[in-house]
This record gives sequence, structure tokens and C-alpha cells, in this order.
Amino acid sequence: MSDDDSKEMKQSYEIVSVRLVDPPPGTEGSNWHRYVIAFEGIDSIYGYRQGSLRIVTGEVEEIVAQLNERHAGKRGRVHLVPATKKTPKGNDRSTVS
Repeated sequence: MSDDDSKEMKQSYEIVSVRLVDPPPGTEGSNWHRYVIAFEGIDSIYGYRQGSLRIVTGEVEEIVAQLNERHAGKRGRVHLVPATKKTPKGNDRSTVS
């Protein structure tokens, strides 16, 4: 595998941490977790989820997978060229009667 292939397979978003915390301000309940997601090694997304560590980690993994799918779709621009109109058969006006 070349270096270019390994770069393409590398995920841009990844989970940095998921840890148990006090409830965020303005919320109630217990079992809150704070997660951190990094984009290309830089902490960029922070959030809170309520639930067990296993459930919250699974939810954050799903968020990361969706972010990576969306990011992968923006790798390059597509140059669209409009198709030429085709004249339907029987409407050819180039013949002289």
C-alpha cells in the first residue's frame, strides 16, 4: 500500500475522549458524558450525552462515521457539462421536399 492509499483510508474525524462528567448547566439527571471529537488531530467538537459509557461511545462513533462520510464526499469538485440536445427522429428539417 502506498502513502497515498493510507492517507485516503485515514479518517479525518476521530474520538479523542468520552468521560463521565457532572450534568451540563441547565440540565437534570445523572450519567452525563462529555465527548471530544478531533478533526485531523485538532480538538474541534465537544458535546454532552446522557447514558451509559457504552451507549454514549456508540452514539459518538456513529457521529464520527457520519462526519467522515460527509467529509469524504467533498474531496474534489465535479465539472458538469450540459448535454447537447438531440433532435427527435422525424423532426429533422435538413431535408428539402
